[in-house]
Amino acid sequence: MPKKKVVAMLLAGGQGSRLGVLTKSMAKPAVPFGGKYRIIDFPLSNCVNSDIDTVGVLTQYEPLALNAYLGSGQPWDLDRNNGGVFVLPPYVSGSSGSWYSGTANAVYQNIPFIEQYDPEYVLILSGDHIYKMNYAEMLRFHIKKNADATIAVLTVPMSEASRFGIMNTDDDDAIIEFEEKPKQPKSNKASMGIYIFSWSVLHSYLAADEKDITSQHDFGKNVIPALIRGGKRLYAYAFSGYWKDVGTIASLWEANMDLLGRRPAFNLYDKEWRIYSKSAVMPPHYAGEDSDIADSMLTEGCEVHGKVRKSVLYAGVKVGHGADIADSIVMHNAIIGDGAVIRKAIIGEGAVIGDNAVIGDVRTDGDGDYDTALTGDITLIANTVRVANGGRVPVGMIVKEDLGGAV
Repeated sequence: MPKKKVVAMLLAGGQGSRLGVLTKSMAKPAVPFGGKYRIIDFPLSNCVNSDIDTVGVLTQYEPLALNAYLGSGQPWDLDRNNGGVFVLPPYVSGSSGSWYSGTANAVYQNIPFIEQYDPEYVLILSGDHIYKMNYAEMLRFHIKKNADATIAVLTVPMSEASRFGIMNTDDDDAIIEFEEKPKQPKSNKASMGIYIFSWSVLHSYLAADEKDITSQHDFGKNVIPALIRGGKRLYAYAFSGYWKDVGTIASLWEANMDLLGRRPAFNLYDKEWRIYSKSAVMPPHYAGEDSDIADSMLTEGCEVHGKVRKSVLYAGVKVGHGADIADSIVMHNAIIGDGAVIRKAIIGEGAVIGDNAVIGDVRTDGDGDYDTALTGDITLIANTVRVANGGRVPVGMIVKEDLGGAV
C-alpha cells in the first residue's frame, strides 16, 4: 500500500442520546442538517477541501444509515484507488474483539488500518460538529512547531469555559496543562476534539493506554494528559471560525437557524469551500426573510430575497432584495440584482441582470424596430450576458451581448 503523509480517523460511533428520537435509529453523525446535508458531511468535506484523501470512519451505534449514506465515498471524491473513505466498525478477530470502549480505544482497535498507509501524521476528528476548517493549515502549524500533538482550540467566553476541556498554554502556544471542565478555569482555550498526532508518538501512547486497566481510553481524559505528563511537545492551534457542537436539540436548532438571515452566521454558499453531500450538487435553496414566492419551482442552490411568481429558477440562481420575477425562466447560476424586474422572460445561464434593471418592459415608440419572430412577447437574454444597473429591455427583444455599462 503506498505511503500516506496523513490519515484521518473520524469518530462517528456516538449514540447522541441528547438528540432524543432523532437518533433512535441512527448515529448522531447521520442526523440530517441544513436542508440536504447530514452532520458527517462537514468533517468529510473539510478533509476533501484540505487534500486529505484517506479517511477511516469509526462507526458503532446504529451504523446502518451511516454506512448506507457513505457508500463508496464518491460524493466527497473519496472513491480512490489509493485511499478513500472506509467504514470501520468494531470487529472480532479469533477469540478477541469488543465494542469500542472509548475514543482512544476506537483508534487503537484500528491500528492495522492506519499502519497499512505508514503515515507520518494522524488526524483525529469528531463526526458531530458543524464547521469549516482547513486541516492542511493545522498540519503546517504542527510541522512548524515540531509538535508531537496539536490540538485545535476555540476561544470561548470565560463565563462558559467551565463547560469545556481547557488548554492552558505559554506565550508560544505550547500546552502546559489540560483541565477537563474546570470549576475555575485559568484560560478560555477550549478543545474542539480535533487532534493531529505524529503517528509514532500516538502509536506508543495508544498501546500504553490500552494496557492501563484504570483508563477510560479517552483522548481528552487519558491520552492528552499522559502526553503532557510524559513531557511531549503539545501545541494549541487557534481556530476562529464558526463551530457548533450539535449534540442537543437546542444546539441543533440553533445551528440550523444560523443558516438564515441576510448575513448568516454559517454560510453554505461559499464556492471556495464547498460542503459535499451524497445528494449535493449545490447547497439547498434559500428564501430570505423578505422573499415572497408562489407557484414556482426553485432548484438546488437558489438564493431568493425578492418576489417570485409562476417562474422556474434553475440551480444556483440568486435573486436580490426587492427583485420581482414573474412568468419567467431563469437558468443556471444567473444573478438577478436588487430591485430588478423580470416579466415573461428567459434569462440564460450565467447572465447577470443589474440592480433596478427591467426585463420585458412595455414597448414604447422610442424602442425602434426589432425582430420578435422567434420570441413573440417573450424577452430573451442570452447566456452570460450582462445587463447594466438600471438597464431596460423591452418585451420580445433578444439580447445577445452585454447591454449598457457597469453591473
